[in-house]
Amino acid sequence: MIASSCRRLITGALVAALTWIAVPAASAELVNYAIVRQDATLLVGSKVVHLYGIYVPPMGRTCRSNLRPVKCGSDAVLALNFKIRGFVHCQAVHKNRDRSITAVCRSNGVDLSAYLIERGWAVASENGPFEYQVLEKIARSRGMGVWGMHGIAVTSPSSLP
Repeated sequence: MIASSCRRLITGALVAALTWIAVPAASAELVNYAIVRQDATLLVGSKVVHLYGIYVPPMGRTCRSNLRPVKCGSDAVLALNFKIRGFVHCQAVHKNRDRSITAVCRSNGVDLSAYLIERGWAVASENGPFEYQVLEKIARSRGMGVWGMHGIAVTSPSSLP
């Protein structure tokens, strides 16, 4: 009886502690200018942000330029550079081990993950929102982005951050 009560008390305390730790991380919002990095992550302030619910296939595109900063890279990077104007608003979903975060980010009210998926420059991850899965199927059926390129195999890793 006492062991059962003790077990319930400890379990309750653990759940409360985990909820207390997880809620601030999940509710954190970043609002700042964003720099699009070559792997299609964002640098928002001093935080590296992975866009939630997507996988950007590596395209292996390289380029040379005398311009600084260099304006080339994968089509996903170019699309993000085109779309992001002014501040981005990122709602943190997950803190990663490398101190980066995974977040839903918007620029001028547009969900950046959805933007990349509907143009075919990203793949919806298995744990992403259902809407992303639908957008990917539409992009695939229209032959957009990576779905219209011959010889490119698009596979997403089994575990995404």
